[in-house]
Amino acid sequence: MDINGKKKVQSIDVKANRSISELMTLMENTGFQGKSLAKAIAAIEKMAKDPNITIFFGYAGSLSTTGQWKIINWFIENNLIDVLVPTGANISEDIVEAMGGSYIQSSHIESDSDLFKKGYNRYYDVLGDELEYLEMTELIAEFTLTLKDDYNYSSREFLFEFGNWLYDKNILSIVSSAAKKDVPIFCPAFPDSPYGDASLIAASKGFNLTIDSIKDYREYMSLAEHVKDTGVIYIGGGVPKDWIQLISVTADLLYNEREVPNRSNPQYRDSVGTQEAYYPHKYAVQITTDSPQWGGLSGCTFEEAVSWGKEDPNGELAQCYCDATIALPLISHSLAERLEGFKRNQKKLNTFIKKTD
Repeated sequence: MDINGKKKVQSIDVKANRSISELMTLMENTGFQGKSLAKAIAAIEKMAKDPNITIFFGYAGSLSTTGQWKIINWFIENNLIDVLVPTGANISEDIVEAMGGSYIQSSHIESDSDLFKKGYNRYYDVLGDELEYLEMTELIAEFTLTLKDDYNYSSREFLFEFGNWLYDKNILSIVSSAAKKDVPIFCPAFPDSPYGDASLIAASKGFNLTIDSIKDYREYMSLAEHVKDTGVIYIGGGVPKDWIQLISVTADLLYNEREVPNRSNPQYRDSVGTQEAYYPHKYAVQITTDSPQWGGLSGCTFEEAVSWGKEDPNGELAQCYCDATIALPLISHSLAERLEGFKRNQKKLNTFIKKTD
């Protein structure tokens, strides 16, 4: 029952054998970040079932080292990602496990000088073997040497070809899963990862890889004319979040008319002389541990993003301040239950980009 138009908090009775999805539904009627997480799941379910929505997925932080990367594969395989924008680390460090290596549970109070001597890198309470990390980097360099040496690649082109190469070798990582499903991956901070290290190895063998970041940006912004409405999911923030946010506010700059072709209902600033058109995201979900008061984009609220034209103030907006290693397993398993038997149609945006190459 409502009180003055507001819903009552409903306490949760403990019940054995309750599904994760049912628990999340109950948590929508509680408070704090439990309610926020439940609302985030509900928003993703809605965007998945909205046929007009193209889903952009941003993925930051060191999550592939913590047992989360197969969850991203599940999203890809179930057509819940139309465009993936990760950090380079998250689409390389998963390859260690896909190659047969592993990460090791440890403690944040290990002797780091001893770990260095023994050849381990620490990710808070997880260890990675430096030899396995280098093998992964060498693998990327091996692929790099198969490319054309007189061509400027976008990160999307590089990662699509790399994904197919990995798939042929039965190395089933995020990049190979995306290539198999024809999901474009844009990595705007490409060199800040083993991909940059692999380019140095390739250079030592006489091959100079060129990744054209402006070509990347043009390809990415050209997608705006091939979507109707957009939904975004951010795991963490950083560069992937900013890159995805920008398609709603700057894609119009690619066109002389300052409007995106084939897009309806652009928004404008009422009292500004510019004629820029805005296409705010209709759905937005973020899982983050960053706070908004420091002014960084990783913690920036969706309400603040409304002032930029990035989010629709009347849309489904859900932000949860939570560790992604807690939230992602709960989100994915709840969605697996709620979307069982439902098949979302993938947007296949790579097709449109290839036509503009």
